Amino acid sequence: MRPKITIISASFAKKILTEAVDILEKVGVFVENREAYALFRERGAKPKAASADGTGKLTLPATMIEWALQKAPKGIELYDVNNKRAASLRGNKPHFDPGSAALFLHDPAAGLIRRPTTADLRKYITLVDRLPHYKLQSTALISADVPEDCADSYRLYLALRYGRKPVVTGTFKKESFAVMQRMLETVRGGAANLKERPLAIFDACPSPPLMWSDLTAQSVIDAARAGIPSEFVSMPLTGSTAPVTLAGAVVQHAAETLSGVVLAQCAAEGAPVIWGGSPAAMDLRFGTTPMGAIETMMIDLSYAAVGKSLGLPTHAYMGLSDSKQVDYQAGMESALGIVLAALGGINVISGAGMMDFESCQSLEKLILDHEVCGMAYRLLDGVAQRDEVMALDLLAGLAPGGHLLTHPHTLKWFKKEILSPGKAIDRRARGADSISELKTADERARREMERLTAEMGEPYLEEAVLRELDDLIRWELNQQGGDLPEHAA
Repeated sequence: MRPKITIISASFAKKILTEAVDILEKVGVFVENREAYALFRERGAKPKAASADGTGKLTLPATMIEWALQKAPKGIELYDVNNKRAASLRGNKPHFDPGSAALFLHDPAAGLIRRPTTADLRKYITLVDRLPHYKLQSTALISADVPEDCADSYRLYLALRYGRKPVVTGTFKKESFAVMQRMLETVRGGAANLKERPLAIFDACPSPPLMWSDLTAQSVIDAARAGIPSEFVSMPLTGSTAPVTLAGAVVQHAAETLSGVVLAQCAAEGAPVIWGGSPAAMDLRFGTTPMGAIETMMIDLSYAAVGKSLGLPTHAYMGLSDSKQVDYQAGMESALGIVLAALGGINVISGAGMMDFESCQSLEKLILDHEVCGMAYRLLDGVAQRDEVMALDLLAGLAPGGHLLTHPHTLKWFKKEILSPGKAIDRRARGADSISELKTADERARREMERLTAEMGEPYLEEAVLRELDDLIRWELNQQGGDLPEHAA
């Protein structure tokens, strides 16, 4: 039996959806992008507060929403850079990836929280490639050694050049999408191949409450036409940009995400979409957005249940911490989020390695979180009956004071029954009385990180593809007065 968690009933999920549809019919959404506004209007959306520039607030009829939900695919298959199936986003299958777009890197060796560079991204990509419980990679760090306007395309370039796994990414400016799409098509061998075998997911974040910015709406349109899955990342903030009640925040999330589903289908019927998010239960004492709060995780599990009721692939930012160090708080919040997300059957679970309110990535925490992901997968395997007679025969044949250490039954089953963690987890005998001689989890993870990245990974792509990728990014960097940093190619 697969363990699972149910946080809201089917009837409650239906009630949430009904109210979300009412919001879109009566309140509507504000659309800053002219093309998106026109697409909505062509399909039957009604202007509520139009602007002279072809943007404004629109209301969406229930029939329009129903049509979009019928057109949206109920599952998505992702493939790696070598065209091998890497992830099936459907049902209750969870897939973990590191959290995306951190501005800072936690660097204990330097004693700093600092801006990352190309060398850091290379090390991160190598780690993710070598940690098997991460089924996807992400463009997790924003490199400070390239012009800011090229940061999104540059991090995708590195992920494709040196990584193997499908990539969760996104755009910071409208013009970047075309370059990033060309990169993906170069790796895949053409636009048709990319549409048939998606290699990337593009995050698309509506602006709370109930607004689609010019940038994000364009990303949804472009991704839909390219056959690239859009992962909607609605971000209601309780008590600030959303109702303070958890249920109210879930309703707002549903309304914003439904409008994204509609936009994608208006751009291209059958466009792949993911029902995702990154909400937060605001800590009103400090004005912060805690991702490690249990209420945040409850919102995540609730909106994922709503998405599942529609049969859509789901996503959540869970497995991250608000701590500023790789400490007990980081482990507690991250482990709780990873396990709950897995039990909730969320398909894409982002956040591993992240801390400090989604702003910072830690390579040491990335390794420790990977161990929790392995434990979550083991938990989902459940307790299996391996033998018809489970213990009686073994114990009946055991002499007084005997053991089963070398018994054939033990040798047959121990690897399937007991998960063996990596070297960052300490299960040895203590071995010392002095506390200073006992390594902490982050110290063990640092040593493991150094071991795994002692040699950088080689590209998986053919030389001709690598040259084309290099030419694309050099052109993009030159447009902004930059050049390809050392260690990039």
